[in-house]
Amino acid sequence: MKKFNIAVMPGDGIGREIMQPTLEILDQATRHLGIELHYDHIDAGAQFYAETGDAFPESHFQRAKSAHAILLGAMGHPDIRYPDGTEIGPQHDLRKRLGLYAGVRPCKTIPSLPLPLADERSRHLDFVIVRESTEGLFAFPRGYTTDDEEYVHNLMRISRTVSKKLFNFSFNLARRRQAQGRGKNLVTHIDKANVLSSQHRAREWFYQVAQQNTDVNAGHKYVDFAALDMVRRPWEFDVMPTENQYGDILSDLAAALMGGMGMAPSGEIGDQHGLFQPCHGSAPDIAGMGKANPTAMILSAAMMLDYLAEKHQCDEAATAAQSIEEAVLQAYEAEKLLPYELNGTSGLHEISGAVKKHLS
Repeated sequence: MKKFNIAVMPGDGIGREIMQPTLEILDQATRHLGIELHYDHIDAGAQFYAETGDAFPESHFQRAKSAHAILLGAMGHPDIRYPDGTEIGPQHDLRKRLGLYAGVRPCKTIPSLPLPLADERSRHLDFVIVRESTEGLFAFPRGYTTDDEEYVHNLMRISRTVSKKLFNFSFNLARRRQAQGRGKNLVTHIDKANVLSSQHRAREWFYQVAQQNTDVNAGHKYVDFAALDMVRRPWEFDVMPTENQYGDILSDLAAALMGGMGMAPSGEIGDQHGLFQPCHGSAPDIAGMGKANPTAMILSAAMMLDYLAEKHQCDEAATAAQSIEEAVLQAYEAEKLLPYELNGTSGLHEISGAVKKHLS
């Protein structure tokens, strides 16, 4: 029996709604495979801050840190902020303190949905943006020492150590995807090396790592040209490591290719820890109405199982992850699901129920 402790952080708004059916799906997918998941439910987020004055107590952080993986719903509320006006997001604390440098943002389309691109190939996308999540332009988000009344700055900081970790992660991901029959065995570095010296250095580091991974193809694109190609020929991409802000922007473009943020899962992975959450926010405007789309949350849970499979050499977890992905695809196709954000009427219970129905 394989046992894993999972830190469960539902958070705010629809995060609290989409978490419970996701846990039920996780249990359904794993129980017959000899995997036992223990859930430690941890309070954090904007509502918890409003109630207690502390968004993420240190004792709660330590509980999350000690888990095999962290599963997070959604954090934040537009009407609940810190005194300086900034949003409340304990997930950012986890990312920085646990060194979760690889922000994994898959783009895998469901053919039965109404998608924005007309080309038939866009209905079968399967690529991954790997966003560096601890450095880049977000390293100093609240200004810099040279700020004055006339000029304000944000420093882009990129380190060789973290960059090489990110690139090695990306090559390993491309290699693993090929073994699963996915992708193109290709890693494409996304940068702005023709303008920014830091990006030029990052590209140099990328090709140093590429020379140590010659079984995987390597290339590069400028970020603006990559955005262009994500619209006109996204099927040519596979694994795309990139700077923090570039990854933030391109990830939303990738979500649009899938139909919206409700379809977009993600993982934040470091050397020792992994956090998994949907890309969307807490959507307080629809909380409690049954309109929340749990798809991204469910697929994020599948990503968590895949992470546990690789980190702990647990083939059963990989099997469970694949079964959840397949159940989501089958549910959408067989049940003709169409979420509210795509002008449909399929909500929380319809979608999660259909996935359970098709989960082998």
